[in-house]
Amino acid sequence: MSKFMVIGERIHCISPAIRQAFADRNPEPILLRAKEQLDAGADYLDLNIGPAEKGGEELMQWGVKLLQENFDNVPIALDTANMKAIEAGIQVYNRSKGKPIVNSADAGDRIEYVDLAAANDAMVIALCSKEGVPANNDERIAYCSELLERGMERGMEPTDLLFDPLFIVIKGMQDQLGDVLEAIQMITDMGLLTTGGLSNVSNGAPKHIRPLLDSATVAMAMQCGFSSAIVNPCDKRLMETIVACDIIKNNILYADSVLEF
Repeated sequence: MSKFMVIGERIHCISPAIRQAFADRNPEPILLRAKEQLDAGADYLDLNIGPAEKGGEELMQWGVKLLQENFDNVPIALDTANMKAIEAGIQVYNRSKGKPIVNSADAGDRIEYVDLAAANDAMVIALCSKEGVPANNDERIAYCSELLERGMERGMEPTDLLFDPLFIVIKGMQDQLGDVLEAIQMITDMGLLTTGGLSNVSNGAPKHIRPLLDSATVAMAMQCGFSSAIVNPCDKRLMETIVACDIIKNNILYADSVLEF
């Protein structure tokens, strides 16, 4: 993967409108969010149905089919704590535009999500964590190595794991963001791919400041080899920064029109 991969985060059960749409099986709010993100440049859509302890399998299948049938088999990250729901989603998933992404595994209680991805020829987001935020980069790389070994033992290609160093909230944890950037460089130097929930960085900041913090962070992370991110692609400033960085890194061919958002 060379061009930065944008995973759109806005189909999320934390949104009251989306949560109600899931409950009612109402396609309109979901299709609207999907179209907005794809028009803004998203490559994947994250379909977050939450814990989905009841009815999760049917809901995930409904969501996957809804999105792929309306948007030319758009690739999807299947996001839930219900493993059976992820398996159900994969059963109806069309791979013509990209493998499904399992969101997500860690080196603790969720390590079996690596097994799930391997068994279904899917990609997986692998959190460099066991319980909460790692204390330092020694821990991040140890967990990264553990997850990589688990995947490869089960037949996965290293590029099917997207390692997440866990972005921290800059408001209150400012001194630790440099460690995250360093971890991205270390994982990249291992020949591996990375991703992460970039909007975590600006959580708690005023709304008008968040795009500035997020866009500056993604630029610095991309310089360290950052491969992809789970973001709000409707953030124009952020997307402008990603495309500009892709050009500077020679990931996409320059043309004036590419930067005319």
